[in-house]
Amino acid sequence: MTGRVRAPELRGRGWLNTGGKDLTLADLRGKILVLDFWTFCCINCLHVLDELRPLEEKYGDALVVIGVHSPKFEHERDPKALAAAVERYGVHHPVIDDGDMHLWQQYAAKAWPTLAVVDPTGYLVASMAGEGHAEGLSRLIDELIVKHEADGTLHRGDGPYVPPPAPAGLLNYPGKAIELPNGNLLVTDSARHSVAELSADGESLVRRFGGDRREPFNEPQGLVLLPADVAETAGYDVVIADTVNHQLRALNTTTGELSLVAGSGKPWRSTVDDHAHDALAADLSSPWDVAWFDGRVIVAMAGIHQLWWFDPIKRTVGVYAGTTVEALRDGPLPDVWMAQPSGLSVSADGRRLWIADSETSALRYVEDGVLHTAVGQGLFDFGHVDGPAAEALFQHPLGVAALPDGSVLVADTYNGAVRRFDPAAGQVSTVDSGLAEPSDVLVTAAGEVFVVESAAHRLVRLAPGAVRTVSGERHRTERPPSHLAPGEVTLDVIFTPAPGQKLDSQFGSPLRLTVSASPAELLLEGDGVSTELSRRLVLNPGVPEGVLQVVAQAATCDADTEYGACHLTRQDWGVPIVVDANGPDRLPLVLRGLDG
Repeated sequence: MTGRVRAPELRGRGWLNTGGKDLTLADLRGKILVLDFWTFCCINCLHVLDELRPLEEKYGDALVVIGVHSPKFEHERDPKALAAAVERYGVHHPVIDDGDMHLWQQYAAKAWPTLAVVDPTGYLVASMAGEGHAEGLSRLIDELIVKHEADGTLHRGDGPYVPPPAPAGLLNYPGKAIELPNGNLLVTDSARHSVAELSADGESLVRRFGGDRREPFNEPQGLVLLPADVAETAGYDVVIADTVNHQLRALNTTTGELSLVAGSGKPWRSTVDDHAHDALAADLSSPWDVAWFDGRVIVAMAGIHQLWWFDPIKRTVGVYAGTTVEALRDGPLPDVWMAQPSGLSVSADGRRLWIADSETSALRYVEDGVLHTAVGQGLFDFGHVDGPAAEALFQHPLGVAALPDGSVLVADTYNGAVRRFDPAAGQVSTVDSGLAEPSDVLVTAAGEVFVVESAAHRLVRLAPGAVRTVSGERHRTERPPSHLAPGEVTLDVIFTPAPGQKLDSQFGSPLRLTVSASPAELLLEGDGVSTELSRRLVLNPGVPEGVLQVVAQAATCDADTEYGACHLTRQDWGVPIVVDANGPDRLPLVLRGLDG
């Protein structure tokens, strides 16, 4: 920690959670700062929010976390949407709106999430990308406290956080909804950390399971009603995705009994295959939705870009689809790529599982063991465009509902719309718009359509009417690209173990690097998997631009104890590349680094 790089000033479009005050580095002098570069669509960013909460509590009088919101999607640039996200996810620290990506560039961020640590005298001392840094951060903060208390430069006391007013109303950012056999609606009341049973009109509370204290639920999302014969054997009839707890819980709606049925409670940090594993021992990662398909509960494992299966009778889990690489690639299961799958629905004939793949803004489906993309173009292309499926665009959809006629309704969340895809005609149309972040669509047995209008804290009926076509706008995620020379270049992922940790080689190589490209022709050489964090790449001079997909992970363990804890640090980068004859021949990416 000998680096003497001054932290760039905190300038943005505005501040949240400060009581209206704009903060500067001078206002924060004497505190240890952790700048958390995030965007509210990003599941890994939400994981980091949870990792930071215990540190904020432990070091409350010495540490200040500053959320730097650098948006990916167009909707995330809306200050009102950002304010809603800060409330929705219980962000209890100041947040600066970096809508023009100024701070993102000043701090040389290349991935969501990125953390930067600033010492009490205003110098940048560490930076790290991805999740899994909590233990390392704690050790670094301990070192900084010792040093700066000795120097007299640490100033303990209250931080600048000012809490917003407490929300009121029946629901608080509801997530998903299903219909019960008695006609009532069961809704995950996500920001209230509970599940609510509502009357059939969706307007009156019948009963509630859980409460406001993040227990037993923590921001629950999807639910599924089990078939009657399975429910009778299992002893419960509803499975609920308890998202932030990384678990599945079961509800017996007759007795009101809740039980834990899958998930150790620890976030996924390793691997699991498609073989059967004990459900309660398995580490899950932000399960976001659930559906009954192919004789099992299918789980949209948003946190690691996969689908898993859960067998409620055998009480086992395994991987159904996806490799953990965040991208869009179709093909036979499980060797496909997904990006934060967040909504599931099964066709009326039971043959097709529809998927809202949110980070690729795509509508996808599984049929006969193969994943297909119906609408969507990739991680960085989105918008609100109707018409032929090959040209249509969504923006971060979270929900999907299959209709009896074979068509599909999509909760097009960041466009504030409900869209319809007609597979027979190959067309996308807009059914309703002007909604506040719709997160799910429910079609009842009687044919009524309810929309979970999450940011309006309510369920609304979708009024029947003419489907209209929207010309809309096309958008592309605009991040400063990395210019690289054509031909041979070196990819270096920089990783320094946290204080008191060492690389853990007891189970083989502690390092893993996976590289691919979109389009695939961008890389002439260098794709694939290796156990080193440096890689020789050969860029195609005939491909002017593209995206390098880089997944790096490093396993460490505590070095100062005989039976130290193990840790896994991991990040998935999608790096926009411009092939430039004058560009450098090296691409450095920081997984965890110390300045100086």
